[in-house]
Amino acid sequence: MASTPPPFAPFEWMIAWRYLRARRAEGGVSVMTWISLVGITLAVFALIATLSVRSGFRAEFVDTILGANAHVTVYAQSREDEFGRVVRTFPDYTQRAERVAEVPGVTRVAPLVKGQVMGTANGRNAGVEVFGIAADDLAAIPRIADPETGQGDIARFDEGIAIGSGVARELGVGVGDEVRLISPDGVKTAFGVSPRVVSYEVVYIFTAGRYDIDRTRAYMPFEEAQLYFNREGVADELEVMTEDPEHVEDIALGVQQAAGQGALIWTWQDASGAFLRALEVEDNVMFVILSVLVLIATMNIVSGLIMLVKNKGRDIGILRTMGLTEGSVLRVFFICGAFTGVLGTLLGVILGCLFAIYIDPIFSFVNYVAGGGVWDPAVRGIYSLPAKLQFGDVLSAMALSLGLSFVVTIFPARRAARMNPVEALRYE
Repeated sequence: MASTPPPFAPFEWMIAWRYLRARRAEGGVSVMTWISLVGITLAVFALIATLSVRSGFRAEFVDTILGANAHVTVYAQSREDEFGRVVRTFPDYTQRAERVAEVPGVTRVAPLVKGQVMGTANGRNAGVEVFGIAADDLAAIPRIADPETGQGDIARFDEGIAIGSGVARELGVGVGDEVRLISPDGVKTAFGVSPRVVSYEVVYIFTAGRYDIDRTRAYMPFEEAQLYFNREGVADELEVMTEDPEHVEDIALGVQQAAGQGALIWTWQDASGAFLRALEVEDNVMFVILSVLVLIATMNIVSGLIMLVKNKGRDIGILRTMGLTEGSVLRVFFICGAFTGVLGTLLGVILGCLFAIYIDPIFSFVNYVAGGGVWDPAVRGIYSLPAKLQFGDVLSAMALSLGLSFVVTIFPARRAARMNPVEALRYE
């Protein structure tokens, strides 16, 4: 008794391969099959490119936030001082900082003095947000104390100020030049409060990677900032850095309790949570839209496979009369359709990965062809289009494309398998 051949036997692959490589005049692969191949390739490429840009944008956005800003900000509740003025400062900031530093998961706590001033140099003006911070704490901020992007000597911070590259460009100054800072809340005289104007040497210029930070921020030594902003003996807030900023909510309550009475907290997720949530919603919508494009591309396989089944009706009848089972015929045409999906998916993955890897030269070429100005950092906040290739994104794109390709192939393959051999050969 002859044994039944296993599924996807070699002869089934051989028949499918002969159909695929047959010329159009012989009833082989149709134009629709080539169209579906190109469509799947472009759809998978677009899906992977979009997912990589999405991942890169979020990673770059979060990295610039965490690399130049506090993970948790501790600030004071409003209260009245001995003169009846409403203030929001910490007179005991040293003790509070020591207690917060002992919270598990906290890596650094830095007292800050903050104020907004007008910077002027070379006849130019720019609004500047000044952060008063100790030199050691400034050197521990990754995006600020980066020797690859910074200019000057951060070790000389106590001798001057550090400004963002955008502020330097706006004022037309470099390392060694002087910048005048003008504060409206300055020296108190018998005739009222007069503006305070002090000149500082620019000892360091940083590039944090965020346009809004580089364009507005400057750092001043902590003690000098206390004098300049009339904050003698107090700090405006505490800058807290953590080991795991992505899960900062786990230690937020501990930080607030350690900070003591009258302290409030504000995490980086509170400040940027709305944007991140909007970004996540946009990501999901884009994935759904591009998934529909993949579905449309795979549906073209159905058209090409139906035409192939129609052209091979006589062959199907002959194969069935020779003893080929319905299952074998189904698998033959399933292989024909699935091959298009697999090949298109692989080509799309290759193109998508190459796009993510070489996005900088590609984008530079596009910017050159367009005459520049394609990417405005003032609007988008970062200086270039980022892309981060992740295995999970590639895997999800492949799974979606292959899954849809295999599913839509089953229906025309079943039609071929159920074809009556007598009807197929009646008019031959």
